[in-house]
Amino acid sequence: MAEDPKPFVLESISAVRLSMLLGADDLWHHRPAFQEIVRRARDAGLAGASVWRGIEGYGASSHIHTTRMLDLADGLPVLVVVVDDEDRIRAFLPTIAELLTQATVTVEPVEQVRVRAR
Repeated sequence: MAEDPKPFVLESISAVRLSMLLGADDLWHHRPAFQEIVRRARDAGLAGASVWRGIEGYGASSHIHTTRMLDLADGLPVLVVVVDDEDRIRAFLPTIAELLTQATVTVEPVEQVRVRAR
């Protein structure tokens, strides 16, 4: 019996990516703000949220924060990304606005590809 040359199906849908760049030291009620964003995304039923820690960056102050020097390791950037339907992302933004006063926020159209077995 010959093996199926295409055992997977790729489904493409339109979605948006919400990206929020904030400081690892940004707090919300004594907890990291990025943790609260992820919790609220889950509570809102969004598809998922991921957080990445940056190793170097600068913001409005133009002061470079880096992991290379221990005394400058505060204020490192974190990136929170959520991909979902545009209507769901747009409805979610007002629920986290209070957490984003120091953040850079972008919403970009993306093609979301889902892979499933035949």
